[in-house]
Amino acid sequence: MKIEITKKDIEADIEVIFVKEIKEDKDRLEFLGFKCEDEEACLIDNKLYVGCQTEDSDELRLACATALKSLKKTKAKSIKLKANTNIQALSEGFILASYSFDKYKSKKNENNIKNIYIYSSNEIQNSDLKVGSTIANATNFAKDLVNEIPYEMHSLKLEEIAKTLESIKDVTCNSYGKEFLEEQNMGAFLAVNRASHIPPRLLHVIYKPKNAKEKFVYVGKGLTYDTGGLSLKPGNHMVTMKSDMSGSAAVLSILKGAAELELPFEVHAIIGATENAIGPEAYKPDDVLTAKNGKTIEIRNTDAEGRLVLADCLCYACEQKPDYLIDMATLTGACVVALGDYTTGVMGHSSELKHSLAKYAKMSGELTGSLPFNRYLKKLLKSSIADISNISSSSYGGAITAGLFLDNFVADDYKDKWLHLDIAGPAYVEKDWGYNQCGASGAGVRMNLYWMIEKSKEEEA
Repeated sequence: MKIEITKKDIEADIEVIFVKEIKEDKDRLEFLGFKCEDEEACLIDNKLYVGCQTEDSDELRLACATALKSLKKTKAKSIKLKANTNIQALSEGFILASYSFDKYKSKKNENNIKNIYIYSSNEIQNSDLKVGSTIANATNFAKDLVNEIPYEMHSLKLEEIAKTLESIKDVTCNSYGKEFLEEQNMGAFLAVNRASHIPPRLLHVIYKPKNAKEKFVYVGKGLTYDTGGLSLKPGNHMVTMKSDMSGSAAVLSILKGAAELELPFEVHAIIGATENAIGPEAYKPDDVLTAKNGKTIEIRNTDAEGRLVLADCLCYACEQKPDYLIDMATLTGACVVALGDYTTGVMGHSSELKHSLAKYAKMSGELTGSLPFNRYLKKLLKSSIADISNISSSSYGGAITAGLFLDNFVADDYKDKWLHLDIAGPAYVEKDWGYNQCGASGAGVRMNLYWMIEKSKEEEA
């Protein structure tokens, strides 16, 4: 699908008109029951009227998705619309909504729309088109990684994909195996991998432009499949666990987008890639593990494994001396209980940092909710035989106690620079929602790219 901005009113099969209130074709639209509501569309002759109550960016993205969905069964191959502002949001909306993962279907999901013409009387806004397209394509890149089946998407495949990013200017990829993890005393990460026949990988991808202003270090949970280990998940809970590497997909995609946009920041993507399998060598409840920073961890549930891998990766990430440290993980079902399917839980010590990300997340269309740390929940992680337990002694506040567990592995100098993003809700939803398809949504990619883009604008001003 190609999107083109033009000053000429080009001929197309369908003209798309976003409407807040009915002005033309009023009698026919009212007769057909069209009310200009969100996600509502009505096709009359070669004009598609789409409800769009405001010019808010996310309303426009949703309207683009509604237009494509409404034309899916037609034979239209080109559409046009008039727009003088917010080209970035329009390009995002069309590209995000056009995504399809049909690799394993005999009959492919054909997208008939091949050309989209945006007629603008303003100066040609190709820079906005590039930004929007890059953000959306980076998000769709993450979707592809998460939607892939677990037999194909394992730690070695993720390593292979991470290395392809070296084709982008100023990007390098370092990959480390079991020997390196042993040298680094990453006992928690190694224990999770112990039962798997596929070796672990610590992936460290770096985008380093000249004269970078600040350093963003992202840590992604890379559990390519999670059985729950010996604390085995029920069968219906194990389905969709291919999505447990959504954090790793997100951090790779954020770096990819930042590098393609040539943002003036050094960006690191650090991934602990493994699966949590079962077998004779599996780590067990009652085991005590030693993390990279020397802290000991009592294992009370092997299905709380992502935090163990992240613990060692966060210790490693702090050694990179970040200005901003962000980990992203499908960490807890408790976060979904707290915030629902569509919202990312944001945790950390700095209110300023949390508010900054939330502000730009809203611009991106992603939803966030802040979950506060407190000293009382922290006490629930105490262990009688080790420094800390890997799960709380209470079934309540599970998303926060998981975040507080990770806090033990963030060095003191970086606690106010650290954010924990629990993307368990929006990362993988088994139904269409808004401009997102059933399955992976690329959660976290757009909000972080918007954050960096806007910060770069602020620094230039």
